Amino acid sequence: MKSAYQIIRKPVITEKGLGVKENQGTLVFEVAAAATKTEVKEAVQKIFKVKVDSVRTANFVGKERRRGKFAGYRPDWKKAYVRLKAGEKMPEYAANI
Repeated sequence: MKSAYQIIRKPVITEKGLGVKENQGTLVFEVAAAATKTEVKEAVQKIFKVKVDSVRTANFVGKERRRGKFAGYRPDWKKAYVRLKAGEKMPEYAANI
C-alpha cells in the first residue's frame, strides 16, 4: 500500500484552484495516476487531519513540446478535486501567495 505522500503529489496552485478553494471549500491536488478516489480521500484526511465529503478526479494527457526540431511529450497526470465537509477548517498551503 502506498503512503499518503506518494498518493498526494502537490497542490495545484492556480487562479482557478484558489478560487474553488475559497468559494466552494474544495482543495485541488496533483495525485498519482494510479490512485483511486478512496485512496485520495484517506490520504487527504491523514495528511491534513480534516473530514472529506467527496472526491472528483480528472486525467490529463501530456502535451507535445518541441525544442527546435526535437519533439517530445510531457507526462500524463491526474488531478483531484477534494471537497471538505461543512465546518471543516481549510488548510493554508498557499498562504504566501
